[in-house]
Amino acid sequence: MAGRQPFGNPVPVGDLSMLILDPVLRKRAGISIGLVQSWEEIAGPRLASRSRPEKIQWPRRMHEDDPFEPAVLVIACEGMAALHLQHETGEIINRVNAFLGFNAIGRIKIVQKPVTADKGRHKPTLRPLTAAEKTKLSATVEKVEDDALRASLERLGATLIGERKQ
Repeated sequence: MAGRQPFGNPVPVGDLSMLILDPVLRKRAGISIGLVQSWEEIAGPRLASRSRPEKIQWPRRMHEDDPFEPAVLVIACEGMAALHLQHETGEIINRVNAFLGFNAIGRIKIVQKPVTADKGRHKPTLRPLTAAEKTKLSATVEKVEDDALRASLERLGATLIGERKQ
């Protein structure tokens, strides 16, 4: 029973998904979800927005007695980020090895492909609220004591009402 959580206590969804995804990523790509989640800290915000670690290619060992050889980190990036990444290869190798805790990575392989998520989802155009809708919204949130919270709730309400068609 040691190490088990008591039954019925809430567990964050992120922890549950990590328990499921981490073994799959390790088996398929040789990479941990921790490395993917920490990529912005490792590569820096400028490179992290245009690149992502794809997988770690470990060299095959014919026998158990073979000496350890560092792996190749495959990084997907797009456009000019490949050039920036190439110039910072040594620094990124050092940071990834520091993150992993040992000299696991010896080389980086850059693969050019689209990295950013599809930004096809646009903000919906909101229609202006009528006077009756504004007064109803103000009356709904008027009893909230915190001014910042009340203003946030009014903005949320205006957005939800503005998305609806009249």
